[in-house]
Amino acid sequence: MLNIGLSEFRRLFRTPLAWVLLALVQLILAYLFLVQIENYISTIQPQIIASQAPYGVTDLVLTQLFTYAGLLMLAIMPLLTMRSFAEERQNQTLSLLRAAPVSATQIVLGKYLALELLVLVLVGMISLMPLSLLIGTSLDLAQLLSAILGLFLLLSSFASAGLYLSSLTKQTMMAALLGFAFLLILALLYFAGTRTEQPSDLLLYLSHFGHYQNFLSGVLNSTDVIYYLLFISVFLVLTIRKLDNERLG
Repeated sequence: MLNIGLSEFRRLFRTPLAWVLLALVQLILAYLFLVQIENYISTIQPQIIASQAPYGVTDLVLTQLFTYAGLLMLAIMPLLTMRSFAEERQNQTLSLLRAAPVSATQIVLGKYLALELLVLVLVGMISLMPLSLLIGTSLDLAQLLSAILGLFLLLSSFASAGLYLSSLTKQTMMAALLGFAFLLILALLYFAGTRTEQPSDLLLYLSHFGHYQNFLSGVLNSTDVIYYLLFISVFLVLTIRKLDNERLG
């Protein structure tokens, strides 16, 4: 499993796709981050000082940055996960991998390990931006760590869903479209649940972003952690079952 994971992780960076997507994510979020900082210094901070509002840079800048990151990754993660199994089918190498003396569980967990390493790289790159503010100001580190954990769990769940959807087809672009459509539905559940005066608890619970917002607010709730862990486990089990059924077939 470890060998598959490390090999898959290296394979991700042998093509320009991963490098381009990482650079694109950093460029877009860096621009939005700098805009938020400029807006905070020129407009928001004087208002806070005048009204003595109990808000600071953590609430008004970092929360926005991590919100943008979560939304942006709706489009980026399917592009990173689409090759996991779809490309193997397209190149007819999946049958060779299944013929190796490894179980479907080891194959799936190995590929998921590679995606988790990539998620750690993404979260680390994004976290460097808010951490840079420690040079000139103080931050609510507990809220920042909660937001980082929330982003990690969010992207990990995106990766597990993308891995399963990639196992359903041999066309990489089809896997990407399926992944984007599925994640978009999860985002729309959140917007549908919050558009009325009386928020829908069911829609907010089903949506990823309902739980993600709690992390951004600095609220570390075991219910939110369990939701992501169950989501990840379900899609990993579905992927394993898919490979097992193909091997038996």
